[in-house]
Amino acid sequence: MNQIIKEVKKTRVSGADRFVQLAIMGEIVFTLQDIAMIWSIKNRQTLRVLLARYVKRGLLWRVWRGLYSTIDPKKINPRLIGIKVLHRYAYVSCETVLFDAGLINQRPTEITIVSDISKRFSLLGYFYHSRKIPDEVLYDTSGIVFENGIFTATPERAKQDMSYFNPKKYYDADKQ
Repeated sequence: MNQIIKEVKKTRVSGADRFVQLAIMGEIVFTLQDIAMIWSIKNRQTLRVLLARYVKRGLLWRVWRGLYSTIDPKKINPRLIGIKVLHRYAYVSCETVLFDAGLINQRPTEITIVSDISKRFSLLGYFYHSRKIPDEVLYDTSGIVFENGIFTATPERAKQDMSYFNPKKYYDADKQ
């Protein structure tokens, strides 16, 4: 039995097998840690060299430091990329959702994400604003929907989140 285990460990995993593993996951954007876990690579330098080779060959795209995708990042929903950059539980809310729902008329200049950290960043021509909210509010899943790999607040939840950040917020539409 030990001999069989040794032989299996010696078996080389091909690049095709690695991409099959990524495809099985059903995700298109992966962090360095995700890939290390999926491919069972413990040595970070080995992983970085391997990823650099795949990027050079056009098999993977480097989206951001430690963030890779299986398709061209320009074709990925920018909201998904913003959440993946944060690499933690987060959802799209506030001005972004309120504008989409027609509750505010002014188009936001940033994609607003609610998470457990406050951070502003830009990527691929998009601007992001992650707003920090207390954990008891963040992890309350009422009013959060999951579609196309993205957690998004409903308009009602976005109004609640907005009230936390700006209690005097004015809404343009009568759809309140």
